[in-house]
Amino acid sequence: TSSIYSFTCSLWNHHTDTFLQQICTGDEAAAANSLERTLLSLKVLRKLTVHGFVEPHWNAEVMGFLHAVFERLKQFLECSRSIRAESICRDRLEKTIILFTKVLLDFLDQHPFSFTALIQRSLEFSVSYVFTEAGEGVVFEQFIVQCMNLIKMIVKNYAYKPSKNIEDSNPETLEAHKIKTAFFTYPTLMEICRRLVTHYFLLTKEELTMWEEDPESFTVEETGGDSWKYSLRPCTEVLFIDIFHEYNQTLTPVLLEMVHSLQGSTNMEDTNAILIKDAVYNAVGLAAYELFDSVDFDQWFKNQLLAELQVSHDRYKPIRRRVIWLIGQWISVKFKSDLRPVLYEAIRNLLQDRDLVSVLFFLNVYLPVDDFEFRTDQFLPYLESMFTLLFQLLQEVTQCDTKMHVLHVLSCVIERVNMQIRPYVGCLVQYLPLLWKQSEEHNMLRCAILTTLIHLVQGLGADSKNLYPFLLPVIQLSTDVSQPPHVYLLEDGLELWLVTLENSPCLTPELLRIFQNMSALLELSSENLKNCFKIINAYIFLSSSEFLQMYAADLCRSFCELLKDITTEGQVQVLKVVENVLKVNPVLGPQMFQPLLPSVFRGIIDGERYPVVMSTYLGIMGRVLLQNARFFSLLLSQMACELGQELDQLLGNMIEMWVDRMDNITQPERRKLSALALLSLLPSLNGVIQDKFCGIINISVEGLHDVMTEDSETGTYKDCMLMSHFEEPQVTEDEEPPTEQDKRKKILALKDPVHTVSLQQFIYEKLKAQQELLGEQGFHALMETVDTEIVSQLQEFLQGF
Repeated sequence: TSSIYSFTCSLWNHHTDTFLQQICTGDEAAAANSLERTLLSLKVLRKLTVHGFVEPHWNAEVMGFLHAVFERLKQFLECSRSIRAESICRDRLEKTIILFTKVLLDFLDQHPFSFTALIQRSLEFSVSYVFTEAGEGVVFEQFIVQCMNLIKMIVKNYAYKPSKNIEDSNPETLEAHKIKTAFFTYPTLMEICRRLVTHYFLLTKEELTMWEEDPESFTVEETGGDSWKYSLRPCTEVLFIDIFHEYNQTLTPVLLEMVHSLQGSTNMEDTNAILIKDAVYNAVGLAAYELFDSVDFDQWFKNQLLAELQVSHDRYKPIRRRVIWLIGQWISVKFKSDLRPVLYEAIRNLLQDRDLVSVLFFLNVYLPVDDFEFRTDQFLPYLESMFTLLFQLLQEVTQCDTKMHVLHVLSCVIERVNMQIRPYVGCLVQYLPLLWKQSEEHNMLRCAILTTLIHLVQGLGADSKNLYPFLLPVIQLSTDVSQPPHVYLLEDGLELWLVTLENSPCLTPELLRIFQNMSALLELSSENLKNCFKIINAYIFLSSSEFLQMYAADLCRSFCELLKDITTEGQVQVLKVVENVLKVNPVLGPQMFQPLLPSVFRGIIDGERYPVVMSTYLGIMGRVLLQNARFFSLLLSQMACELGQELDQLLGNMIEMWVDRMDNITQPERRKLSALALLSLLPSLNGVIQDKFCGIINISVEGLHDVMTEDSETGTYKDCMLMSHFEEPQVTEDEEPPTEQDKRKKILALKDPVHTVSLQQFIYEKLKAQQELLGEQGFHALMETVDTEIVSQLQEFLQGF
């Protein structure tokens, strides 16, 4: 850069001077040519200045160029007065002006401390053109946006903010902060604040016309449409928020004085007064968090805002729209719970009056699901009317963005009230298939429909089976990776598939058929794998025999492939599926997933280094050993053959590793399972098992400590994991009711040895059987191998037997 910078500067200066001279003489064709060269040389200078120097502030030529940018900008802005709008130079001139501002913005971004010398001049220049008469007739929208961005970047720049302890700040930061403080005096801040609110925040004639002609399009644009994102209004609002945050002590009284001056009724004939009030209320909404201690919003709502919502005059539309938006801004900041019913009443009235813009503005800032103060009991009296009116609104609006947002709010309502939505969803259930069909080209709207269906299924519970004719084809399409829409729909489609299974009362042939999509999904190995495993588990709990009969072989193949290249977390997810299969179907499960079990056995023998994986290995092997001893013997023989070891030696190694790594198991259920599984090897005359007897007893006593609780009245111990019968849990209003899957898991637990076999009783019976097998003397010798402290703990647990 250093070798060409000087030449590039002189080239740029030459072409710029030539352009300005040619414009003065009226030679537009030649001027256009020179302007093209000015623009090209400036593009090169921008890159060299920003990226070509480590500490550019030490280079006089760089700083000279940057100071010259301000002079050139003034010349070009003045020049724009004399260039006709239709001139060939006009568009290129504006691009050059914007490029000048980009030079400054990029330099500030990359070299904040080098920019310190330019802070004063940048602020003076930007504020002069944007907030005083100096800019009248020369500024254009994109230039104003760039100037505001420059002010914002200086105000917010972290490099210019001293530490709380001033001594900890570096001199460059203190210097920059001093310049900022000297510039942003009370009169300057007051003028910027007033101009932002009363000039830039005002609705334009074009916006008001659009509101009248197409309210829905106006709402979409005003609440974040694509063209809005890059327009002046959001830029002014962000600048206001940043300046107010930085200088809130100075600006709070200014804004409050503006609010006080507008209290009371507004003359309906005075359009400007209405627009000013709209702008001031906008400012109060944007600064809600900063005004927390300065505004009694509850009083203001009761004494002024509520009345303004009830003014039905057509010209008052901007205020109704702004007031309901303002409430949406403040509701998460400071709004008493007691006032909610009054607010719901007001929203209902707006919906009934078909005040589309006001309603949509409120919905864009307020969602029940994000409202921590939301109380279902307060909302229930309004549920039927609100849901009906929101549904009507969903049918009436035509734009994809609006439908998405109304659907999102409906979803939130359903999520909040859960089962209590059931009497009111019939109309929505009938309408969604039509909306799905109409939205074939709008994948984002289809995502919103999927989200709504998720909450609907959760709200309807087992009754959601009535939706299957529509629901299942939707899941089929959304989760089929051969269909292009899956790119957008897959994540929500999997979530819907899962909640459908969790709430399904029984397995239907159609629900079983959808699982054909799963093998391709497992091959994707994407971030959606976790939900895929949850879906597989849900099928296992729903109807293991039918499901496994059809898909076990495919699943086993997919799992074998997955385990070759998968994260530890993914490995655990696969193994948990196998564990659930063995839990649900201990007889056929081991045969169906036989190809996976040797690697599990090997992992135990080799002492798998990841505790969470080892714990799952032991959970699987515990199920096989306890519930299918015959299959365990076959597996042991197979492994002895493969590893070239004696059968007893291999069994001994496995027991030793199991005892050694018992601490890897943290779940109480698995710890009890391990104790039951190893105890199931008793009684035995096998020398290896007797050799490991001490370890088996150690694990058993650990298990007793995990599961036994003392009855304070009788002083006896009982196994806290035992379950004798299924009870429907009592659900409070704030709790989610159990799903069908929750009930299935409870019923399954009633057949699980972990929950049906008393560990205390099991140990007693196994020790008694071992004693009978060995005789008193032999058994006593065996017990001698166990630590005396462990023996005394065991005896305490077995009192009464």
